[in-house]
Amino acid sequence: MTFQELGLAPKLLKALEAVGYTTPTPIQQQAIPHVMAGRDVQGIAQTGTGKTAAFALPILHRLAASPKRPGPGGCRVLVLSPTRELASQIAESFQDYGKFMDLRSTVMFGGVPKGRQARAMQMGVDVLVATPGRLMDHMADRTVRLDSVEILVLDEADHMLDLGFIVPIRRIVQHIPAQRQTLFFSATMPKEIGTLAGQMLKNPAQVAVTPVATTAERIEQRVIHLETSRKRAVLFDLLMSDVKGRTLVFTRTKHGADRVVRHLSEQGLASAAIHGNKSQGQRERALAEFRSGKCRVLVATDIAARGIDVDGVSHVINFDLPNVPETYVHRIGRTARAGADGIAISLCDGEERAFLRGIEKLIGQKVPVMQAPGAPAPQQRAA
Repeated sequence: MTFQELGLAPKLLKALEAVGYTTPTPIQQQAIPHVMAGRDVQGIAQTGTGKTAAFALPILHRLAASPKRPGPGGCRVLVLSPTRELASQIAESFQDYGKFMDLRSTVMFGGVPKGRQARAMQMGVDVLVATPGRLMDHMADRTVRLDSVEILVLDEADHMLDLGFIVPIRRIVQHIPAQRQTLFFSATMPKEIGTLAGQMLKNPAQVAVTPVATTAERIEQRVIHLETSRKRAVLFDLLMSDVKGRTLVFTRTKHGADRVVRHLSEQGLASAAIHGNKSQGQRERALAEFRSGKCRVLVATDIAARGIDVDGVSHVINFDLPNVPETYVHRIGRTARAGADGIAISLCDGEERAFLRGIEKLIGQKVPVMQAPGAPAPQQRAA
Protein backbone atom coordinates (compact mmCIF):
# COMPACT_ATOMS: atom_id res chain seq x y z
CA MET A 1 0.00 0.00 0.00
CA THR A 2 1.09 3.58 -0.70
CA PHE A 3 0.06 6.87 0.93
CA GLN A 4 -1.65 7.79 -2.34
CA GLU A 5 -3.86 4.70 -2.05
CA LEU A 6 -4.98 5.91 1.38
CA GLY A 7 -6.61 8.89 -0.33
CA LEU A 8 -4.66 11.67 1.37
CA ALA A 9 -4.89 15.22 -0.01
CA PRO A 10 -2.39 16.10 -2.78
CA LYS A 11 -0.63 18.71 -0.61
CA LEU A 12 0.03 16.06 2.02
CA LEU A 13 1.35 13.62 -0.59
CA LYS A 14 3.68 16.36 -1.83
CA ALA A 15 4.98 16.91 1.72
CA LEU A 16 5.48 13.18 2.25
CA GLU A 17 7.45 12.97 -0.96
CA ALA A 18 9.62 15.87 0.25
CA VAL A 19 10.54 13.99 3.45
CA GLY A 20 11.05 10.72 1.58
CA TYR A 21 8.08 8.73 2.94
CA THR A 22 6.54 6.34 0.44
CA THR A 23 5.08 3.35 2.29
CA PRO A 24 2.83 3.65 5.35
CA THR A 25 3.75 1.65 8.45
CA PRO A 26 1.26 -0.88 9.85
CA ILE A 27 -0.16 1.56 12.42
CA GLN A 28 -0.59 4.17 9.68
CA GLN A 29 -2.35 1.72 7.37
CA GLN A 30 -4.75 0.78 10.15
CA ALA A 31 -5.40 4.18 11.74
CA ILE A 32 -5.46 6.67 8.85
CA PRO A 33 -8.70 5.45 7.19
CA HIS A 34 -10.58 5.52 10.53
CA VAL A 35 -9.35 9.02 11.41
CA MET A 36 -10.16 10.32 7.93
CA ALA A 37 -13.68 8.91 8.34
CA GLY A 38 -14.10 10.90 11.57
CA ARG A 39 -14.19 7.93 13.95
CA ASP A 40 -12.72 7.86 17.44
CA VAL A 41 -9.64 5.64 17.59
CA GLN A 42 -8.06 3.72 20.44
CA GLY A 43 -4.54 2.73 19.41
CA ILE A 44 -1.96 0.51 21.05
CA ALA A 45 1.40 1.43 19.58
CA GLN A 46 4.93 1.86 20.86
CA THR A 47 6.93 4.97 20.12
CA GLY A 48 8.91 4.41 16.96
CA THR A 49 6.12 2.71 15.00
CA GLY A 50 5.14 5.81 12.98
CA LYS A 51 2.34 6.72 15.36
CA THR A 52 2.61 10.51 14.97
CA ALA A 53 2.00 10.37 11.22
CA ALA A 54 -0.84 7.91 11.87
CA PHE A 55 -2.85 10.70 13.47
CA ALA A 56 -1.21 13.86 12.05
CA LEU A 57 -1.73 13.02 8.37
CA PRO A 58 -5.48 12.26 8.51
CA ILE A 59 -6.04 15.23 10.85
CA LEU A 60 -4.36 17.54 8.34
CA HIS A 61 -6.43 15.92 5.58
CA ARG A 62 -9.62 16.77 7.49
CA LEU A 63 -8.47 20.35 8.17
CA ALA A 64 -7.68 20.86 4.48
CA ALA A 65 -11.16 19.66 3.54
CA SER A 66 -12.84 22.33 5.70
CA PRO A 67 -10.52 25.32 6.10
CA LYS A 68 -11.53 27.83 8.77
CA ARG A 69 -9.80 29.68 11.57
CA PRO A 70 -10.86 29.57 15.23
CA GLY A 71 -11.18 32.79 17.16
CA PRO A 72 -8.53 34.39 19.40
CA GLY A 73 -7.01 31.87 21.81
CA GLY A 74 -8.77 28.96 20.12
CA CYS A 75 -7.62 25.83 18.29
CA ARG A 76 -9.31 23.24 16.08
CA VAL A 77 -7.00 20.38 17.10
CA LEU A 78 -5.52 19.79 20.56
CA VAL A 79 -2.76 17.22 21.00
CA LEU A 80 -1.77 16.42 24.60
CA SER A 81 1.70 14.99 25.12
CA PRO A 82 3.50 13.95 28.34
CA THR A 83 6.90 15.57 27.70
CA ARG A 84 8.29 18.69 26.10
CA GLU A 85 10.55 16.58 23.85
CA LEU A 86 7.65 14.61 22.43
CA ALA A 87 5.48 17.74 22.16
CA SER A 88 8.23 19.43 20.14
CA GLN A 89 8.57 16.43 17.85
CA ILE A 90 4.82 16.20 17.26
CA ALA A 91 4.64 19.92 16.47
CA GLU A 92 7.55 19.57 14.03
CA SER A 93 5.78 16.67 12.34
CA PHE A 94 2.62 18.72 11.84
CA GLN A 95 4.72 21.52 10.34
CA ASP A 96 6.59 19.12 8.04
CA TYR A 97 3.46 17.35 6.82
CA GLY A 98 1.50 20.61 6.53
CA LYS A 99 4.24 22.63 4.86
CA PHE A 100 2.21 23.09 1.65
CA MET A 101 -0.98 23.97 3.52
CA ASP A 102 -2.07 27.28 5.02
CA LEU A 103 -1.49 25.80 8.47
CA ARG A 104 -1.10 27.68 11.72
CA SER A 105 0.25 25.58 14.60
CA THR A 106 2.11 26.08 17.85
CA VAL A 107 3.50 24.13 20.79
CA MET A 108 3.47 24.93 24.51
CA PHE A 109 5.32 23.29 27.38
CA GLY A 110 6.90 24.27 30.68
CA GLY A 111 10.44 25.37 31.39
CA VAL A 112 10.27 28.41 29.09
CA PRO A 113 8.52 31.82 29.43
CA LYS A 114 4.79 31.81 28.68
CA GLY A 115 4.73 35.13 26.83
CA ARG A 116 5.70 33.89 23.38
CA GLN A 117 3.29 30.96 23.70
CA ALA A 118 0.45 33.32 24.62
CA ARG A 119 1.24 35.61 21.67
CA ALA A 120 1.18 32.64 19.29
CA MET A 121 -2.39 31.92 20.41
CA GLN A 122 -3.72 35.46 20.01
CA MET A 123 -5.04 34.94 16.47
CA GLY A 124 -6.03 31.30 17.06
CA VAL A 125 -4.32 28.24 15.57
CA ASP A 126 -5.31 25.14 13.66
CA VAL A 127 -3.19 22.77 15.78
CA LEU A 128 -2.07 23.21 19.38
CA VAL A 129 0.37 20.65 20.83
CA ALA A 130 0.78 20.97 24.59
CA THR A 131 1.83 19.32 27.81
CA PRO A 132 -1.09 19.23 30.30
CA GLY A 133 0.54 21.32 33.02
CA ARG A 134 1.50 24.26 30.81
CA LEU A 135 -1.85 24.14 29.01
CA MET A 136 -3.66 24.49 32.34
CA ASP A 137 -1.45 27.48 33.17
CA HIS A 138 -2.57 29.20 29.96
CA MET A 139 -6.20 28.27 30.59
CA ALA A 140 -5.94 29.92 34.02
CA ASP A 141 -4.40 32.99 32.37
CA ARG A 142 -7.26 32.98 29.80
CA THR A 143 -4.74 32.98 26.94
CA VAL A 144 -6.14 29.65 25.64
CA ARG A 145 -9.73 28.54 25.25
CA LEU A 146 -10.85 25.09 24.15
CA ASP A 147 -14.46 25.62 23.06
CA SER A 148 -13.56 25.30 19.37
CA VAL A 149 -11.66 21.98 19.60
CA GLU A 150 -12.90 19.55 16.95
CA ILE A 151 -10.25 16.83 17.39
CA LEU A 152 -8.54 15.80 20.64
CA VAL A 153 -5.46 13.56 20.65
CA LEU A 154 -3.96 11.94 23.75
CA ASP A 155 -0.53 10.61 22.87
CA GLU A 156 1.38 8.18 25.13
CA ALA A 157 -1.48 8.11 27.60
CA ASP A 158 0.19 5.47 29.78
CA HIS A 159 3.23 7.73 30.15
CA MET A 160 0.92 10.55 31.21
CA LEU A 161 -0.52 8.21 33.83
CA ASP A 162 3.01 7.56 35.15
CA LEU A 163 3.66 11.31 35.35
CA GLY A 164 0.45 11.97 37.28
CA PHE A 165 -1.39 13.83 34.51
CA ILE A 166 -4.68 11.93 34.63
CA VAL A 167 -6.45 14.47 36.91
CA PRO A 168 -5.31 17.48 34.80
CA ILE A 169 -6.45 15.66 31.65
CA ARG A 170 -9.92 15.13 33.11
CA ARG A 171 -10.10 18.86 33.93
CA ILE A 172 -8.94 19.85 30.47
CA VAL A 173 -11.47 17.58 28.76
CA GLN A 174 -14.30 19.28 30.70
CA HIS A 175 -13.59 22.44 28.68
CA ILE A 176 -13.71 20.68 25.29
CA PRO A 177 -16.99 20.23 23.35
CA ALA A 178 -18.57 16.81 23.80
CA GLN A 179 -19.11 16.70 20.03
CA ARG A 180 -15.58 16.00 18.92
CA GLN A 181 -13.34 13.30 17.50
CA THR A 182 -11.00 11.72 20.06
CA LEU A 183 -7.83 9.77 19.26
CA PHE A 184 -6.20 7.87 22.08
CA PHE A 185 -2.75 6.29 21.76
CA SER A 186 -0.95 4.29 24.42
CA ALA A 187 1.88 1.75 24.46
CA THR A 188 0.14 -0.30 27.14
CA MET A 189 -3.39 -0.41 28.52
CA PRO A 190 -3.35 -0.48 32.33
CA LYS A 191 -6.73 -0.44 34.08
CA GLU A 192 -6.72 3.32 34.72
CA ILE A 193 -5.99 4.08 31.07
CA GLY A 194 -8.70 1.67 29.93
CA THR A 195 -11.19 3.43 32.23
CA LEU A 196 -10.20 6.85 30.91
CA ALA A 197 -10.50 5.64 27.32
CA GLY A 198 -13.96 4.24 28.06
CA GLN A 199 -15.08 7.61 29.40
CA MET A 200 -13.65 9.68 26.53
CA LEU A 201 -14.18 7.59 23.39
CA LYS A 202 -17.41 6.86 21.52
CA ASN A 203 -17.55 3.53 19.66
CA PRO A 204 -13.82 3.69 18.88
CA ALA A 205 -12.02 1.80 16.16
CA GLN A 206 -9.39 -0.42 17.77
CA VAL A 207 -5.95 -0.43 16.14
CA ALA A 208 -2.86 -2.14 17.49
CA VAL A 209 0.71 -2.81 16.49
CA THR A 210 2.54 -5.64 18.20
CA PRO A 211 5.66 -4.29 19.92
CA VAL A 212 8.97 -5.20 18.38
CA ALA A 213 10.20 -8.06 20.55
CA THR A 214 13.01 -9.48 18.47
CA THR A 215 16.45 -8.13 17.72
CA ALA A 216 18.28 -8.36 14.44
CA GLU A 217 20.24 -11.60 14.20
CA ARG A 218 23.26 -9.77 12.83
CA ILE A 219 23.63 -7.54 15.90
CA GLU A 220 26.24 -8.69 18.40
CA GLN A 221 25.05 -7.56 21.85
CA ARG A 222 27.23 -6.96 24.91
CA VAL A 223 26.81 -5.39 28.35
CA ILE A 224 29.43 -3.87 30.65
CA HIS A 225 28.60 -3.73 34.37
CA LEU A 226 30.17 -0.72 36.07
CA GLU A 227 29.65 2.14 38.52
CA THR A 228 27.83 5.24 37.28
CA SER A 229 30.91 7.39 37.91
CA ARG A 230 32.98 5.33 35.44
CA LYS A 231 30.60 5.53 32.49
CA ARG A 232 32.11 8.51 30.68
CA ALA A 233 35.69 7.22 31.03
CA VAL A 234 34.70 3.75 29.82
CA LEU A 235 32.78 5.23 26.89
CA PHE A 236 35.87 7.18 25.82
CA ASP A 237 38.07 4.10 26.17
CA LEU A 238 35.64 2.09 24.04
CA LEU A 239 35.59 4.76 21.33
CA MET A 240 39.39 4.89 21.28
CA SER A 241 39.96 1.12 21.28
CA ASP A 242 37.26 -1.40 20.35
CA VAL A 243 34.81 0.95 18.61
CA LYS A 244 36.25 2.49 15.47
CA GLY A 245 33.27 2.87 13.12
CA ARG A 246 30.35 5.29 12.93
CA THR A 247 28.79 5.16 16.40
CA LEU A 248 25.45 6.23 17.82
CA VAL A 249 25.43 6.80 21.61
CA PHE A 250 22.11 6.93 23.48
CA THR A 251 21.54 8.88 26.69
CA ARG A 252 18.35 9.16 28.73
CA THR A 253 18.33 12.97 28.99
CA LYS A 254 19.25 16.03 26.94
CA HIS A 255 21.64 17.30 29.60
CA GLY A 256 23.23 13.87 29.77
CA ALA A 257 23.88 14.00 26.03
CA ASP A 258 25.50 17.43 26.34
CA ARG A 259 27.69 16.24 29.23
CA VAL A 260 28.89 13.24 27.21
CA VAL A 261 29.77 15.44 24.21
CA ARG A 262 31.58 17.89 26.50
CA HIS A 263 33.60 15.07 28.11
CA LEU A 264 34.57 13.54 24.76
CA SER A 265 35.55 16.98 23.44
CA GLU A 266 37.75 17.61 26.48
CA GLN A 267 39.49 14.30 25.70
CA GLY A 268 40.08 15.40 22.10
CA LEU A 269 37.37 13.28 20.44
CA ALA A 270 34.91 15.24 18.29
CA SER A 271 31.24 14.33 18.65
CA ALA A 272 27.85 16.00 18.29
CA ALA A 273 24.60 15.90 20.26
CA ILE A 274 21.07 15.80 18.91
CA HIS A 275 18.10 16.30 21.25
CA GLY A 276 14.96 18.32 21.84
CA ASN A 277 16.76 21.46 23.04
CA LYS A 278 18.71 21.76 19.81
CA SER A 279 17.30 23.95 17.06
CA GLN A 280 16.25 22.31 13.84
CA GLY A 281 19.29 23.81 12.13
CA GLN A 282 21.65 22.43 14.78
CA ARG A 283 20.08 18.98 14.52
CA GLU A 284 20.31 18.97 10.73
CA ARG A 285 23.98 20.02 10.82
CA ALA A 286 24.86 17.34 13.38
CA LEU A 287 23.10 14.69 11.33
CA ALA A 288 24.76 15.86 8.10
CA GLU A 289 28.20 15.67 9.71
CA PHE A 290 27.41 12.19 11.05
CA ARG A 291 26.22 10.99 7.64
CA SER A 292 29.25 12.42 5.84
CA GLY A 293 31.70 10.91 8.31
CA LYS A 294 33.02 14.29 9.44
CA CYS A 295 31.80 13.34 12.91
CA ARG A 296 31.88 9.61 13.73
CA VAL A 297 30.11 9.84 17.12
CA LEU A 298 26.55 11.12 17.47
CA VAL A 299 25.04 11.33 20.97
CA ALA A 300 21.25 11.32 21.00
CA THR A 301 18.18 11.02 23.17
CA ASP A 302 15.42 8.62 22.13
CA ILE A 303 13.01 11.37 21.13
CA ALA A 304 15.48 13.09 18.80
CA ALA A 305 16.90 9.85 17.43
CA ARG A 306 13.64 8.62 15.94
CA GLY A 307 14.30 10.45 12.70
CA ILE A 308 17.82 9.09 12.38
CA ASP A 309 18.08 6.57 9.58
CA VAL A 310 21.75 6.40 8.63
CA ASP A 311 23.39 3.48 6.86
CA GLY A 312 26.83 2.43 7.99
CA VAL A 313 26.31 2.74 11.76
CA SER A 314 28.66 0.03 13.00
CA HIS A 315 28.03 0.47 16.74
CA VAL A 316 25.24 1.51 19.07
CA ILE A 317 26.27 2.27 22.65
CA ASN A 318 23.65 2.60 25.36
CA PHE A 319 25.32 5.06 27.73
CA ASP A 320 22.07 4.85 29.72
CA LEU A 321 19.84 1.79 29.49
CA PRO A 322 16.24 2.64 28.58
CA ASN A 323 13.52 1.92 31.15
CA VAL A 324 11.19 0.70 28.37
CA PRO A 325 12.50 -2.65 27.02
CA GLU A 326 11.06 -2.08 23.51
CA THR A 327 13.11 1.11 23.27
CA TYR A 328 16.27 -1.00 23.54
CA VAL A 329 15.20 -2.96 20.47
CA HIS A 330 14.54 0.23 18.51
CA ARG A 331 17.87 1.70 19.58
CA ILE A 332 20.10 -1.21 18.62
CA GLY A 333 18.17 -1.58 15.37
CA ARG A 334 19.97 1.57 14.18
CA THR A 335 22.92 -0.67 13.38
CA ALA A 336 23.04 -3.78 11.15
CA ARG A 337 20.98 -2.02 8.49
CA ALA A 338 20.92 -2.85 4.80
CA GLY A 339 22.45 -6.30 5.34
CA ALA A 340 25.42 -5.10 7.38
CA ASP A 341 26.60 -6.46 10.73
CA GLY A 342 26.47 -4.38 13.87
CA ILE A 343 27.52 -4.31 17.52
CA ALA A 344 25.48 -2.98 20.46
CA ILE A 345 27.19 -2.31 23.80
CA SER A 346 25.29 -1.27 26.93
CA LEU A 347 26.79 0.37 30.01
CA CYS A 348 24.78 -0.87 32.98
CA ASP A 349 25.16 0.54 36.49
CA GLY A 350 23.61 -0.92 39.64
CA GLU A 351 20.37 1.06 39.35
CA GLU A 352 19.85 -0.16 35.77
CA ARG A 353 20.01 -3.89 36.53
CA ALA A 354 16.18 -4.05 36.61
CA PHE A 355 16.05 -2.41 33.16
CA LEU A 356 18.49 -5.03 31.85
CA ARG A 357 16.34 -7.86 33.24
CA GLY A 358 13.30 -6.41 31.48
CA ILE A 359 15.22 -6.19 28.21
CA GLU A 360 16.48 -9.78 28.47
CA LYS A 361 12.96 -10.99 29.20
CA LEU A 362 11.63 -9.20 26.11
CA ILE A 363 14.29 -10.42 23.69
CA GLY A 364 14.31 -13.91 25.20
CA GLN A 365 18.04 -14.14 25.77
CA LYS A 366 20.79 -13.09 28.14
CA VAL A 367 23.00 -10.26 26.94
CA PRO A 368 26.62 -11.50 27.18
CA VAL A 369 28.85 -9.62 29.65
CA MET A 370 32.09 -8.05 28.43
CA GLN A 371 34.94 -6.45 30.35
CA ALA A 372 35.51 -2.72 30.11
CA PRO A 373 38.58 -1.76 28.04
CA GLY A 374 41.69 -1.96 30.20
CA ALA A 375 39.89 -3.74 33.03
CA PRO A 376 41.73 -6.73 34.51
CA ALA A 377 40.35 -10.09 33.50
CA PRO A 378 38.37 -11.83 36.25
CA GLN A 379 40.51 -14.16 38.32
CA GLN A 380 40.00 -17.85 37.82
CA ARG A 381 39.04 -19.84 40.89
CA ALA A 382 41.55 -22.42 42.01
CA ALA A 383 40.52 -25.97 41.23
